[in-house]
Amino acid sequence: MPDVSRTHLVLIPSYNTGERLFSTVSAACAQWSPVWVVVDGSTDGTGERLQQMAASDPGLRVWVLPENQGKGAAVLHGLRAAQEAGFTHALTMDSDGQHPADLIPAFMRASQARPEAMVLGRPVFDASAPMLRVRGRRVSNGWTQLETLFAGIGDSLYGFRVYPVAALIAIMARQPWMRRFDFDTEAVVRLAWRGVKPINIDAPVKYLTPEEGGVSHFHYLRDNVLLTWMHTRLMLEFVLRLPGLLIRKARGAPPFQR
Repeated sequence: MPDVSRTHLVLIPSYNTGERLFSTVSAACAQWSPVWVVVDGSTDGTGERLQQMAASDPGLRVWVLPENQGKGAAVLHGLRAAQEAGFTHALTMDSDGQHPADLIPAFMRASQARPEAMVLGRPVFDASAPMLRVRGRRVSNGWTQLETLFAGIGDSLYGFRVYPVAALIAIMARQPWMRRFDFDTEAVVRLAWRGVKPINIDAPVKYLTPEEGGVSHFHYLRDNVLLTWMHTRLMLEFVLRLPGLLIRKARGAPPFQR
């Protein structure tokens, strides 16, 4: 039987993931309840099929957005619904089978023990990981460490993590970014700026081949341009914040505040 919670839920954004979506959702439902899925304008028919699946499973809820808005926008849709329903934390995971559903209970327990923190997956790669992607994330992680004054974020891009719902909604409501591929990194940077401390837990990541049902919407040029623009914005804002941050740190006060 899955663990059941009234404060912590699993939130899965999905866009044209095909058959892999159903095995991902089934694996999550076997570990935790509730599981919520936001189908972000998919055109592969998975939204309608998943709604039929949810009709016989009280622990599964599905939203089907009329058009694709991006990962961050889909997550925000689910976060707002979660907050309205009284949930305080959400574990996000990708719908493509890359993330380890069997670690959901461990991540949730870590969050329940430290509800003021964000619980971040730190990816453990196997031979399936493309080296170009692995090396590229090292660059992004380096910028993230600088932008947060080395607050201890183990990985800025791995989307298997538990967020405090209210804090993340408040951050996203204040600016128009974080709606697409830039969501995962900007979320942890801005939460760190807000004073939310990270807890890092190692978690495997599996890059599935097309023959295994793997689906990737990552576009190397487009998404790296988006990440570059994101880090440029964050660095400019960090520079503006830096004098105050250093003063607070020198006085022994926490450098980040709500």
